[in-house]
Amino acid sequence: MPKVKKLKNGLNVITIPTIGTKAITIMALFPVGSRFENAKLAGASHFVEHMMFKGTLKRPTYLEISKELDSVGAEYNAFTGKDSTGYYVKINEEKQELAYDFISDIVFNSTFDEKEMEKEKGVIVEELRMYDDNPIMAIDSLYEQTLFGMDHPLGRDIGGTAKTVKNLTRNELFEYYKKYYTPNNMVLVLAGAIDKKNKKKFLNYFENIKVKRGKNLQNFKEFKFAKSKKNLKDRVVVKTKKIDQAHVIMGFPGINYTDKKHYALSIMLNVLGGGMSSRLFVEVREKRGLAYMVRAGAGAYQDTGEVHVQAGLDPARLKEALVVIKSELERIANEPITKKELKDAKNNLIGHMTLALEDSSAQASWYAKKFWFGKGLKTPEQIIRELKKVKLEDVQKLAKQLFDFDKMKVAVIGNLNKQQILKMLK
Repeated sequence: MPKVKKLKNGLNVITIPTIGTKAITIMALFPVGSRFENAKLAGASHFVEHMMFKGTLKRPTYLEISKELDSVGAEYNAFTGKDSTGYYVKINEEKQELAYDFISDIVFNSTFDEKEMEKEKGVIVEELRMYDDNPIMAIDSLYEQTLFGMDHPLGRDIGGTAKTVKNLTRNELFEYYKKYYTPNNMVLVLAGAIDKKNKKKFLNYFENIKVKRGKNLQNFKEFKFAKSKKNLKDRVVVKTKKIDQAHVIMGFPGINYTDKKHYALSIMLNVLGGGMSSRLFVEVREKRGLAYMVRAGAGAYQDTGEVHVQAGLDPARLKEALVVIKSELERIANEPITKKELKDAKNNLIGHMTLALEDSSAQASWYAKKFWFGKGLKTPEQIIRELKKVKLEDVQKLAKQLFDFDKMKVAVIGNLNKQQILKMLK
């Protein structure tokens, strides 16, 4: 069972000791992401993440930051989401003090050198272009725009746009950083081979941070799906691009992060598109050879969520695939899944979770997000018990609730136009 402690400066620490490993992951997670940004600051959270590796008071240059960790074979990285930003180091247990020192230094002492910031603008713009040129990545962004709308932060790209990135000033970015990167707005997770003897000394790297830059006001704009029905043409967005495949996502309003129906949702998605024996994989790929990639998934936030089906295939066969996908969504909503499907889905999910959490970095990420967005720190064992409780009728009832085709939104990238897609969907 993980242990939670709050340091004197308000910083939360979760400890997850693991027997039989010589690695430890130190992860810092802040509950702030792109949904905290207004339109002018779009991309600020992601830009801050980049600047964490460009120089600190103790390590003035990016080379001093990277060489120190590279020299001991450590893994280190960061990630930005809609509602959180995280930083981690996975390192040999004998070198773990360096990880504590490093994480503390970059998240609280970064200098945001103006020259480095101007150079990094070019890097980020190229990153955005790379994603936009890759339709498998670009379809996610187009889908979020379609689902949430560009007037809401959830509908905007996490990285912002080339224009917003280039227009961000050093003062704007630094003020954004100071507002949210505070000890009382951070959880630190220690997972793996923790040095219990020196842990208190190592935590001084964080407890000695006395900066009080304000509190996390959770001032994101709450999202609610419109209750009024829109015409199909207003729920479909097509980006015409001369590529060989058509990439499509069909999505629906989902459930928020703490909804108890998440266990039924996991099972439903597993049955639909969770593996090579799932319904969509069998019907779309194996029986008809329509697509190489077809899958079902979901996203969840504090206030809302979504469920979707994604596929990439020959544009000439897209209509047939859409008919099959729609048929499978209707079937799972109107007919109970079988007892064997329920049993197999539970075993599949439990097996995947068990394997994933063998890794200390996966454990760190799991508990960090549970801390900020869940209702209590549920252990994998508790999750398994809840999954086992799900009944056939729970899955069907949820599917019927979610797969409302009057609320369906569709995003497509390919050598097709909107009128062609609308004809396929009717």
